[in-house]
Amino acid sequence: MELVVIIIGFLLDRVTKLWAVSSLKDSNEMVIIKGFFSLTYVENKGAAWNIFTGKTIFLIVFTFVILCGVVFYLIKYRSKNKFMTMALSIIIAGALGNLVDRTIYKHVVDFILFHYKDVYYFPVFNIADVCVVVGTFLLLICMLRDDKKK
Repeated sequence: MELVVIIIGFLLDRVTKLWAVSSLKDSNEMVIIKGFFSLTYVENKGAAWNIFTGKTIFLIVFTFVILCGVVFYLIKYRSKNKFMTMALSIIIAGALGNLVDRTIYKHVVDFILFHYKDVYYFPVFNIADVCVVVGTFLLLICMLRDDKKK
């Protein structure tokens, strides 16, 4: 089941990024909900909120090392906690999606934009980012739940 989650998350990210490159790269912002939600093409040469901008090699190596550690953990402790396994699988899907971008393009394709009119713009993100955040949130819940049991 974990492999299915990883493949689905990864493919959803790849397909949406390919669509963004072909449909949004040379065009203006696609407004979905005026003053709130748009799709726009952005090349992010860093990590979240543009930290480590221009440090592509570092981000590739760091992501690869973390992925190896998480995969090792999943293989070793797979049957112990299904909820944690699912959370880590979702994180892997997202990390792989952005790793492929950094390796191929030397940047990550972002295209989802939430904002409040022209007052506040949340940083543009992608499906891989959503996977990493959702997986991390589920992992936190899992850890807090396990802590309560002890």
